[in-house]
Amino acid sequence: MGPGLAQLKRGSLLTALPDATLEEQIEILSSRGGVRFERIVSRGQSSAEGFWYDQPQDEWVVVISGRAEVEIEGQPRPVELGPGDWIEIPAHVRHRVSWTSDDEPTIWLAVHYGG
Repeated sequence: MGPGLAQLKRGSLLTALPDATLEEQIEILSSRGGVRFERIVSRGQSSAEGFWYDQPQDEWVVVISGRAEVEIEGQPRPVELGPGDWIEIPAHVRHRVSWTSDDEPTIWLAVHYGG
């Protein structure tokens, strides 16, 4: 076995989904050197009325399955995301989730970095 192979991790973004019926589920897949990878599973959740994320790190997020809509403060229209669609949100750009699919899980891959 070569060096580092004993620590090899693997998984699937699409299987062994946590139950997100009552609340969104966030699983940290990996975190190293100021970079964090998360799988987020939503099912009809949205940000609370009046709540805005204001994160100290940049965030790159892609929808793997399902659908969602993200509002960016100061932008005239929300960004609708479907499978394969991604958005990069710079640190401290306020944003919120307007809605996620309620008839199927919305699976996100989020990468937080910088800051």
